[in-house]
Amino acid sequence: MTSTLPPPVAENVLLTFARTGGLPPFSRFTPEQVEPAIDALLTTLEGDRNALETTLARGTTSYDDVVEAIATITEPVERAWGVVSHLMGVKNTPALREAQQKAQPRVIAAMMALAQSESITKALQAIKDAPAFTALSPARQRIIDSKLLDARLSGFGLQGAVLERFNAIQQELSELATRFSNNVLDATKAWTLDLNDGADVDGLPVSWKASASLAFNDAVRGDNPAAAISTTETGPWRVSLDMPSLLPFMRYATRRDLRERAYKANLARASELDGGGNDNRTLIADILRLRDEKARLLGYESYAALSLATKMAPSADDVHRLLRELRDVSKPVAVLEHKELSEFAGFAVLQWDIEFWSEKLRESRYAYSEEELRQYFPFPAVLEGLFGVCKRLFDIDVVDETKQTDRWHEDVRFFRVWREGKAIAAFYLDPYARSADKRGGAWMDDCITRRRHADGTVRQPVAYLVCNQPPPADGKPSLLPLRDVETLFHEFGHGLQHMLTTVDDVDASGIRNVEWDAVELPSQFMENWVTHKATLLGFARHVDTKAPLPLELFEKLKAAKTFRVASMMLRQLMFSTVDLAVHTGALPEGKTVFDIQKDIAADNAVLAVLDEDRFLCSFSHIFAGGYAAGYYSYKWAEVLSADAFGAFEDAGVDDEASVKAVGARFRDTVLALGGSVHPGEVFESFRGRAPSTAALLRHAGLASGS
Repeated sequence: MTSTLPPPVAENVLLTFARTGGLPPFSRFTPEQVEPAIDALLTTLEGDRNALETTLARGTTSYDDVVEAIATITEPVERAWGVVSHLMGVKNTPALREAQQKAQPRVIAAMMALAQSESITKALQAIKDAPAFTALSPARQRIIDSKLLDARLSGFGLQGAVLERFNAIQQELSELATRFSNNVLDATKAWTLDLNDGADVDGLPVSWKASASLAFNDAVRGDNPAAAISTTETGPWRVSLDMPSLLPFMRYATRRDLRERAYKANLARASELDGGGNDNRTLIADILRLRDEKARLLGYESYAALSLATKMAPSADDVHRLLRELRDVSKPVAVLEHKELSEFAGFAVLQWDIEFWSEKLRESRYAYSEEELRQYFPFPAVLEGLFGVCKRLFDIDVVDETKQTDRWHEDVRFFRVWREGKAIAAFYLDPYARSADKRGGAWMDDCITRRRHADGTVRQPVAYLVCNQPPPADGKPSLLPLRDVETLFHEFGHGLQHMLTTVDDVDASGIRNVEWDAVELPSQFMENWVTHKATLLGFARHVDTKAPLPLELFEKLKAAKTFRVASMMLRQLMFSTVDLAVHTGALPEGKTVFDIQKDIAADNAVLAVLDEDRFLCSFSHIFAGGYAAGYYSYKWAEVLSADAFGAFEDAGVDDEASVKAVGARFRDTVLALGGSVHPGEVFESFRGRAPSTAALLRHAGLASGS
């Protein structure tokens, strides 16, 4: 007799993972799972929220019954949505985009309902007002204060039509940010330049030609390996707007006209000038208008004022004071740097000349090239060096467990972190650029956050670390430019704060609840070790000969650390100032953001902004990321990080006993305390005083007498 039983229903892996936790089974996720999983999780969350509100209405005001309960009921949605968001950055596909865009409004609505819940907010306020509040740990007191501020910034207290409008703005802003990011990714992928003549790639190193040849073959090959026709020696070579391709091209290509073409293509990304239909200009205008309206609905005079309500910086005046202090020091030096560069080139260099002639001047002055230096930074050696310095500073060991772990791409690696014989954390590392489905830049995000459960068990933190360094080519490992070595150390610094936290309360664990303008402290601090003599000489090995980095080359590298540093600082100061300006009220009548950029460049740049400059159309940090009215955070935190490294210098940066002692103090304060203590207090616990700009200016060679 033939069976009439229906076929078994396929498991929704995303839903199962969200409910059970653990490491994500990436290879089993599909975009088709997203909508049904999110729908089911949000239905459960709504029921849990209603039940919690009913319980709280009876007068329950203990920390565990409110804050811990919220964390428990929201974690399944956070797990699932965290995986979706992560894959949008590292394995972006049309199907995933569509699924994410359909589910996103419902996720936002559910989280706003929690944030705007009268019962929950009243319960939080009752905890704050109760005499027992002072008996809570400082971490829990800070969490309560933060949640009350978050509730206000999420629209709690707004009523009727005003609340409806606020919620609509939140939804639209989220959708616009996603569209902005997708447009940038699409525009980056859309532009390529194929070069067929050897003269077109004159000056470019063999390693770049190998990668450019591979990129061409990957693009034309499809499923037919026989279609690969490019070789490193003969080309064709493909230039793209991914930084591992574009930056060396701008630095080494002797064809000035091709450099200009690539430079302007990069500036035109996601604008009306790139011809790809991914124009972000309207999105920028809408984002700024809606952010300003949102701020005013919440009672702030501008979005910048709203943003600073959650920052370490006391006020916009304090931020502008820091930017002015750094600008007044760096602008005159940057003018001289540009004059020197033009004199060296023999003509007035323009934007697409700067990288090329800067490299030529660097080679002339310090007698080494970036390409020569890259040969001493094969990725495996750099990674070993990074783990080695973390062992010295923080007494941790890193063990590769890639083979036992499910990943989203074959290039991804997985590591476990050990301390004092116990596994305490883990991280994924996705190192290489993939223009087809991975967005540019580098970042750290949380996969799992440390939390102590009611039964006393502690859930270990897991981080995502993502870079976009050159992939291996011609049988050699990835060879990192010094900038990419610094980027790897930088992102690992973020990872260390996430992984070495000792905070048990999930809402202040790792990087959670850390003010945005302080969160870059550990990351920028780690960059200092890249040019520390013992550290660098300990891992820099030539990819072919295995010879250590020559001491003479290190001394040149060290001397070059301040090469054109004022110009680089001025560039960051301009971005920070533009960011604050466009978020401080409505734009002046008849002005666009591009006009604002040009006006600000008068005081914050050496060269005038080009008429066709549309950099803001791809400025994802402020229009699709978390840095809106907060891009200054890089400089604010750089002051902290330089001063923190100064503690090692004061104690003796080459004295092992001192390094271990100061490293342990850094680990037990900056890295361990997370968001449980205000960052100003954390810094003073480590440094013994308030931060100063002196170390930053000294390291940059901009201090008087340096």
